[in-house]
Amino acid sequence: MDSISHFRRLFAYDDWANREVLTALQTDSTAGSLELLAHIFGAQRIWFQRLTGVPQNTPVWPEFDLQQCSQQAVELPKQWNNYLNQRTNLDDRISYQNSRGESFSSRVEDILMHVIMHGAYHRGQIATDTRASGHTPAYTDFIHSIRQGHVPSL
Repeated sequence: MDSISHFRRLFAYDDWANREVLTALQTDSTAGSLELLAHIFGAQRIWFQRLTGVPQNTPVWPEFDLQQCSQQAVELPKQWNNYLNQRTNLDDRISYQNSRGESFSSRVEDILMHVIMHGAYHRGQIATDTRASGHTPAYTDFIHSIRQGHVPSL
């Protein structure tokens, strides 16, 4: 499997997992969990803007409500899919500034992996927050998504 196909699969998983969390938060939401989900979407949008050379217009910690998170959950996967469909390789480097104004240069492939892992990390925090509030978190394990056919297996 080539790298681009691999990332299409990972972004399909990420999309599914974010929507699972969003669905769970529709009934059992805490302020902390919503803040973390908004951060996942805000960070994805920022990284997408960096990769495509669009000026950053989203805060790292946006104050999205559930409806705004739902909009992000629809828009961002389409944008990532279009981006990956236009790529021929992921070895290019891009230069950007982080939220503190520090300059960096990173490979596209490394940025894409960061986006995927960042979402998984914060979904884990949401699961912890959900359990602490006495509720059952969304089941977003990668292997579960494969077993259930939410993400294509190889």
